[in-house]
Amino acid sequence: MRTLSLSLLLASLAYAADPYTVESNIVYGMHSGAALLLDVYKPARPNGYGVVFVSGSGWTMPLAYSATELKSNGQSKLYANALATAGYTVFTLNHRALPRFRYPAPVDDVQRAVRFVRHNAVRFGIRADRIGASGGSSGGHLVSMLGTLDGNGKPADPDPVERESSKVQCVVARAAPVNFLTGNNGVNLIGMARPLPGTENTEEYKIFQAASPINHITPDDPPFLLMHGDKDEQVDYGQSVEMEAKLKAAGIPVKLLRIRGGAHGPTFPGAVNPLDYMGEMVRWFNTYLMRN
Repeated sequence: MRTLSLSLLLASLAYAADPYTVESNIVYGMHSGAALLLDVYKPARPNGYGVVFVSGSGWTMPLAYSATELKSNGQSKLYANALATAGYTVFTLNHRALPRFRYPAPVDDVQRAVRFVRHNAVRFGIRADRIGASGGSSGGHLVSMLGTLDGNGKPADPDPVERESSKVQCVVARAAPVNFLTGNNGVNLIGMARPLPGTENTEEYKIFQAASPINHITPDDPPFLLMHGDKDEQVDYGQSVEMEAKLKAAGIPVKLLRIRGGAHGPTFPGAVNPLDYMGEMVRWFNTYLMRN
């Protein structure tokens, strides 16, 4: 009995110290000979649900060979830790980025990542029909696209991964630029000046419109948790207010978590008595992703 008790204690301590393991550098796609990579955070006690996490970066990555990868930077590790500790299998990823690649390359890549995860759901021990997405800043934009675009698979594609849907079933977006026509973001990503009012029939206007998640909202979109600091000078807090109103009008469950005094960044620097935003994220997925 004493031996059994000691074994249980040691197992408990091991779980507390290391609630997950990480499998790195899985190739989820190829582009012109370059591998698109993701890492998988595997919980010690998985709940059977997966979340794709996209770090913010201004859609930009350094050109140096030795640059830190998007999928393993501090922001990815911070949020993946919270989710994996709660039992979610988390997929952090690299995507094509500025200055080499512009819209729609990052959108295409995150859609490919979801298709890959869905196609390999059995391998990863998650439900293929219930995949969530979380991200901040530019990553918040990309996961918002995952929630609002149709994401239909291509039935005749020779690649079975491309036949899968890229639509996610629950979204948590931090400080996400969602309307490039009203906000101060998106010009670099798209690579052209923001179109002026009254130019709705131009190709430039249509591209800015298509790149904005707010213009793709339909009643069948998934629940959204929006988190945003009201002192954010990089992505205006009004972007999330606008997104919340549009989602509500479509009848979609949505909550805007206002971080008072919070500036731009994964930890809302400068926030006054900040809310438990990590806990709110986990609770949102617990409520809206873990469904039959």
